[in-house]
Amino acid sequence: MRLSEIANALGAEISGSGDPEIKKVANLVTAQEGEISFLSDPHYRKALSESKASAVIVRKDDLPHLRAGACALVMPDPYVGFAKAAQLLDTTPRIATGIAQDAVVEEGAVLGDDVSLGHHAVVSKGARIGSHVQLGSGVVIGPDAVIGDYTRLYPNVSVYHDCVIGEHCLVQSGTVIGSDGFGYANEKGVWVKIPQTGRVVIGSFVEIGACTCIDRGAIDDTVIEDNVIIDNLCQVAHNVHIGTGTAVAGGTTFAGSCKIGRYCIIGGTSVFNGHITICDGVTISGMCMVMRSIDKPGIYSSGIPAQPNREWRLTASRTLHINEMYHKLEELAAKVAKLESARQ
Repeated sequence: MRLSEIANALGAEISGSGDPEIKKVANLVTAQEGEISFLSDPHYRKALSESKASAVIVRKDDLPHLRAGACALVMPDPYVGFAKAAQLLDTTPRIATGIAQDAVVEEGAVLGDDVSLGHHAVVSKGARIGSHVQLGSGVVIGPDAVIGDYTRLYPNVSVYHDCVIGEHCLVQSGTVIGSDGFGYANEKGVWVKIPQTGRVVIGSFVEIGACTCIDRGAIDDTVIEDNVIIDNLCQVAHNVHIGTGTAVAGGTTFAGSCKIGRYCIIGGTSVFNGHITICDGVTISGMCMVMRSIDKPGIYSSGIPAQPNREWRLTASRTLHINEMYHKLEELAAKVAKLESARQ
């Protein structure tokens, strides 16, 4: 694309002369002619002045640091501009094109316009597939499931019966949507399975990483609202509800029936207790153990940072005696208070 075409699409102002052809996005340091990069952190202004990129997306106050002769696109948020430019120049191949001969569409399934099915994809009876949907090789859509327009599922995604995925969603390989929740009763040491009769209902513009599992509800539905992004290897248990615009990093686990608010940011490998509620606008740092509800927006953290093994063993050993230390401190505090009272 010509730089002017990218500028028009992004609503950016062009600085510099010429209208170079842009072939791809690149890192500011390694970019070459025909590539576009960005600067969002002023600490890298030196790299900006040395970059060989044909164009760089910058804020207005970074223009004086641009290499002589280079072009720039001026935007309030260069990182967002870079993301949108990358979409325009994206060369990722389609997940599927056309309907493969060995794909299976069972009787009673409904396909919209321009649906593509990869090799051995299966669309079960009663399922409804929207227009312009791409289902990769080995994707299985269960009975009566619904997939919205323009949604793309990479190979080997499984969507169980009755589940709903909205429009413009993207699901990476190996993810399972609608598997049974972990619901059992115990009768004298014997586990009695509770049929999981709810669904998974996913909104629009949702992206889900590879090998993530989202369990169906036990009775009511598991719900993922619009514009949620979930990374790889996450576990979303039955009846979890995740609000609009929330971002979840890799390896995070949500126990059953917890409710996550809107526009939360959740760091990787965090763990959420069941039946708790997290309000809107909460940020959870990585490796957090969230055991209680949170009712005020803000940043929350837990866990012990890594330290040399000898120090960690000493810390762990002392932690085992923390209750004993607490009671001793209480006794000492009482004695000090008694002495001060006697002095008075």
